[in-house]
Amino acid sequence: MKIMESAENYLETILILKNKSGSVRSIDIVAETGFTKPSISRAVKHLRENGYITVGEHGHIDLTESGREIAEKIYERHRLLSKYLMKIGVSEETALEDACRIEHVISEESFSRLKEFVKKYEGSVS
Repeated sequence: MKIMESAENYLETILILKNKSGSVRSIDIVAETGFTKPSISRAVKHLRENGYITVGEHGHIDLTESGREIAEKIYERHRLLSKYLMKIGVSEETALEDACRIEHVISEESFSRLKEFVKKYEGSVS
């Protein structure tokens, strides 16, 4: 199922925050993204209604299995793309911005081949 880029970004943000601090609430997403509380509340509602997150007592947000799969896929793409853009000389700021855009549109096939290429390249560099 194809989800919107904004939903992918929210799921990725939740994953990153969860990895950093162990728990995530809407206010943490507000602080991380700079979006307004009402915008985050709407996004959280949609993510919950679509089965990507659960919201527990005290507002703690957890990724469901499907939400975690999407978040991890997007975050893996982001890390690999930004790392290798910087390795070829792109500034960190530009690499992070470009990776954030590319991670949502690159096909599974292209990303898979890129990962294979990177593994071969890293293996051949001593």
